Amino acid sequence: MRAGLFRAGCLLAVLVSAAAVQTTPATANANAGGSATAAPAAAAGRHDVVTWGASADRVGDAVADRSYRLIVRTSVAGDNLRVRLSNALGDRPLTFDSAYAGLRKSGAELVPGTNRRLTFGGTRSVTVPAGATAYSDPLPGKLAAAADLVVSVHTQAAGGPATGHGMAMQTSYAADGDHTGEDGAANWTERVGSWFYLDAVTVRTSTAVGAVVALGDSITDGWQSSGDLNRRWPDYLARRLAATSGPVRGVANEGISGNKVLADGAGQSALNRLDRDVLSHPGVRTVFLFEGVNDIKAHTGVTGADMIAGYRQIIARAHQAGKCVVGATVAPFKGWSEWDAAAESVRQEVNEFIRSSGEFDAVTDFDRILRSPYDHERILPVFDGGDRLHPNDKGMQAMADSVDLDSLRCDRTSTADVP
Repeated sequence: MRAGLFRAGCLLAVLVSAAAVQTTPATANANAGGSATAAPAAAAGRHDVVTWGASADRVGDAVADRSYRLIVRTSVAGDNLRVRLSNALGDRPLTFDSAYAGLRKSGAELVPGTNRRLTFGGTRSVTVPAGATAYSDPLPGKLAAAADLVVSVHTQAAGGPATGHGMAMQTSYAADGDHTGEDGAANWTERVGSWFYLDAVTVRTSTAVGAVVALGDSITDGWQSSGDLNRRWPDYLARRLAATSGPVRGVANEGISGNKVLADGAGQSALNRLDRDVLSHPGVRTVFLFEGVNDIKAHTGVTGADMIAGYRQIIARAHQAGKCVVGATVAPFKGWSEWDAAAESVRQEVNEFIRSSGEFDAVTDFDRILRSPYDHERILPVFDGGDRLHPNDKGMQAMADSVDLDSLRCDRTSTADVP
């Protein structure tokens, strides 16, 4: 058996009665404010930390009597796994009547014996109001880092807008009817390139361990990286962090392709989704902000001063929540169809602020890492995914390798460290 959901020998041994696990009522797990009520207070020296995340957006219309088998890669290890199901973009209550978590063997097939039912307030189903999320009860057992976790959910009666993450860069699976409890892949014949309804996974670990959230656009989302291989720059960063004994181990990728700092469009703007997609996650120490190119290249009249004001709002709100903020410079994009001298001027003004203002807790200079030494307005060809804007796998790894891991450590204290 490959390393995965529960460490070898632990899976069946940790199956305990429901009475041994204290949970919150399902009605407290889903709330109209948009984030779920926390699990019971952490035992001394332990807390919940996000091990995987994906930004919520609309992914078409919801389909009734539909199951989704969602493949995600964990970052930080821990126990007492919880998943967060989202109806953030829905326009009506949504009931999940069956949910399971297990370890992938290959494709849609699970390692036999690892697929276990998730509960919500001790029950098998949960109704999530429109605009809200819901956490499952803690699932006993240990979850390894870099595990291919499989979360399977079913909705019997669904309609209206479906919430999920459109550009997953990961193959997941769908099926008609409820097949969530099956280990095999026979009924999971439809491949999908989006994550539906699942927007976070957390684990319980030492309070000495925290997470970083990458808030970004399509480059953070992984466009032009190799699909199904976890080669987005936050994935490479997670591998670097896993090889250390530092206090930051978790990584949540909250990129949305086309996303902007200031204006809604491809997903809600970074300003509008900051609380839900970043600050609501447990155990977050640092926000890694890498956004701005879509605002700049859209030519909507956005100025450098506008961008700086937006960054300052994110910094202030993150600091108020006790998080550090690392700012990343906007990467070069000359050769992309929307590039021109005016947009380049705004990019340079923004990057000067990020580098020299001192308002970020730390800075990562992705511009200098990715740009050509012969033309600083262009991406280095060896890092170019082919469109003059998005890095390829080599570029993604170079970005992650350029992050000073010490810059992700934060000494700020937060009073809102749990979901």
